[in-house]
Amino acid sequence: MITLHWLSALVALLLGAVQLAAPKGGGRHRGLGWVWTLAMAATALSSFWIHSFLPLVGSFGPIHLLSVWVLFCLVMAVVAARHRRIRSHRRFTVGAYLGLVGAGLGALAPGRLISGWLF
Repeated sequence: MITLHWLSALVALLLGAVQLAAPKGGGRHRGLGWVWTLAMAATALSSFWIHSFLPLVGSFGPIHLLSVWVLFCLVMAVVAARHRRIRSHRRFTVGAYLGLVGAGLGALAPGRLISGWLF
């Protein structure tokens, strides 16, 4: 699960940056958006099989609250896009992306697995 988690997070991080920089609307934006949404969902869902360093309930910790938030944002972003509420769609996708960036920065903290791999 850890491999799925970091690979899908990397895909979501890179595609999210492309989506933020690229022109909005159209087929390319929609297609990449669906791939990004699936990568984000895989990242958030796979986190529930990874134990927390700071467990709050069972093996779930504060970072798992972020995963719940990201899943909520993804659902709301899709609903907003389907109803052509572009401003709301933008806010939820940016919110989910910032959650991913925040989690990524947290993964670089000393003592974390990815931090150990990189440093």
